[in-house]
Amino acid sequence: MIESKITIKVKLFAIYQEVLETSELDLVVPSETTVGDVLLSLIEQKPQLAKWQKVTRYGVNLQFVKPNTLLNDGDELVLIPPVSGG
Repeated sequence: MIESKITIKVKLFAIYQEVLETSELDLVVPSETTVGDVLLSLIEQKPQLAKWQKVTRYGVNLQFVKPNTLLNDGDELVLIPPVSGG
């Protein structure tokens, strides 16, 4: 059986943008992927992001969501680390 795939856009801010050196990623992922799975995949590529995992908030299509939220084709995922400054 062929696994179905979906295409999502990931918007990156602060430390994620800095480490991954881009503000957006277009990803093709398995259809049963959660927002937390996407972050785990990015941490596998850039292990220095692991320390931000527990404090990151997630948004899908302008709504805050939990890490176990399933993604759908065409979704826009935003990874929001804590931001300091003023």
